[in-house]
Amino acid sequence: MEVLGDRVDLKLGFSCNNRCRFCVQGDKRHRIPDLSTEELRRKLADAREHASSIVFTGGEVTLRRDLVELVSHARSLGFERIQVQTNGRMFAYMKRCEELIAAGANEFSPALHGHTPELHDYLTRARGSFAQTTRGIANLKRLGQPVITNSVITRSNYRHLSELARLLLKLHVDQYQLAFVHPLGTAQQGFLSVVPRMTLIARHVAEALDLGIAAGRVVMTEAIPPCFLPGRERYMAETIMPETRVYDAQTVVESYRNYRLTEGKAKGPRCPECAWNPQCEGPWREYPEHYGWDEFVPVHDPSSPRWAHLPGYRPRRASP
Repeated sequence: MEVLGDRVDLKLGFSCNNRCRFCVQGDKRHRIPDLSTEELRRKLADAREHASSIVFTGGEVTLRRDLVELVSHARSLGFERIQVQTNGRMFAYMKRCEELIAAGANEFSPALHGHTPELHDYLTRARGSFAQTTRGIANLKRLGQPVITNSVITRSNYRHLSELARLLLKLHVDQYQLAFVHPLGTAQQGFLSVVPRMTLIARHVAEALDLGIAAGRVVMTEAIPPCFLPGRERYMAETIMPETRVYDAQTVVESYRNYRLTEGKAKGPRCPECAWNPQCEGPWREYPEHYGWDEFVPVHDPSSPRWAHLPGYRPRRASP
């Protein structure tokens, strides 16, 4: 069997115990039923024809009673990397962690969106979710597992990205990613209250990245164009994202990269002038549809970092 060596994302359904204010899936949990075990076993067999790495995603996959069975089946099919993408709450229970590790899960990607219970729980609209997620991360690290966190940048948390980075370092995560909110689903419905201006987040993103870099951790951004990352362009996740086939609930996206380039993201009128244009995918297209393109200033000399167009930036030495 020829394996391409790239990744597949398998959506198990959209049930979730959070109700995030920025959820890209919107009301799918009410409209689309979760897939059955047999449907997912068939999808796993097909997915193995395309890749040796798989991500179980949703919705919240850890709510499924058959997740251990599905992970075990993926391992029996020969998947080498089996990642569980999660809000991390169920991993507050050590037994749940141990069961999935024994079944074959070998990489975990929990999401943490705030540095305090008040902020994280406000964003997830689930009281107690911060305590459960941070405990879950600690449990996974206690068991020696690789933990790659994702944090969605919103209007409510962008000022606190440095504090969030310090917390993630304290929790000993292996990698953290700062992802600009994708304005679809619930985020699109509350666009102005959820989606911040990129000029406002830039210095906070830089400071949060610098903390991880100084600590020797892997740090990445997602959906932030390089004109807002002077000197930190190489931390764009888009430059290293593997080609990914996505098994959605009702469709298959053959290439997530092609989706981003043709449907998900957009380029502005001055983007062709930019030295980073070949590497840049642009912002999620909904962003300039609301805010326009004035913030996006082409970079003509990528060797000379420019912060002049980013208000309020004060460079400082990063320390964890």
